[in-house]
Amino acid sequence: MATDRILLEFTLGKFDELFALIGGVDDETANRRPDLEGANSLYGIGTHVLGMMRYWSCTTNRGVEVERDREGEFSASGSVAELLERAAVERERFETDVRSVDDHAVPANKPAGRIEPWLVSCHGVLMHVFEEVCQHLGHAEVTRDLLASGR
Repeated sequence: MATDRILLEFTLGKFDELFALIGGVDDETANRRPDLEGANSLYGIGTHVLGMMRYWSCTTNRGVEVERDREGEFSASGSVAELLERAAVERERFETDVRSVDDHAVPANKPAGRIEPWLVSCHGVLMHVFEEVCQHLGHAEVTRDLLASGR
């Protein structure tokens, strides 16, 4: 099974940055939303990233169904310590998922109705995960900065 080590390391690096950012705030800050319509909390962003990564790496690429409440991810709340513990577990699961598939294989469980070009291979799906982790890291950085400014 071929695993793109560089892609895996980049993804895990951005994942680690995201959860270090969340780990750098207290519980109240992590659960607060900026005063903007539709804004998400840092806790919600982190919870969403955990669900997103597991969905694409396990359910889509491996065909192993994992329960996910995508809408609930954004409204989740709790302690930073608990979220960081979950992140450590999910990080290991993600790495196991990635190592258990051939990058060139077709995903085992493509989502119905999705026709994105990256769905042609497990590697393409992992590129999408990397894209999403980077996007949500930026989302979290802006959220943290808004919260720090009192918004």
